[in-house]
Amino acid sequence: MSNVQFINPPDIAKPNGYTHVVEVTSGKIIFISGQVALDRAGNMVGAGDFRAQSQQVFENIRSSLAAVGADFSHVIKLNLYMLDADNLPILREVRDQFVNTDQPPASTALEVSRFFREGFLVEVEAMAVIP
Repeated sequence: MSNVQFINPPDIAKPNGYTHVVEVTSGKIIFISGQVALDRAGNMVGAGDFRAQSQQVFENIRSSLAAVGADFSHVIKLNLYMLDADNLPILREVRDQFVNTDQPPASTALEVSRFFREGFLVEVEAMAVIP
């Protein structure tokens, strides 16, 4: 996307799996609400299984992107929330199946004390730009 530049300033430590700065010069911005491990029928997927929940979350984001004619190549920012930050390597593995790892989106990862409903282990929100 020529309307988006992925930049890692040389004065900041090299990031692992994300980009420090994403500059958008034009296009339509898409905001995707935090996605949890719910299937199409609203049932929790992967109770107690962080990897299975992460996979479902990214599948939900893929469906959300498709609804507006976008895909993961359009994602410029991810916010990752998890109950246990020790699961971050698993979340990164799953994420990397979906995002462009050569130009990964900007990203924030946080450990949280709880989610809106018991049993959820991870939630991810995304921002994308369509040229």
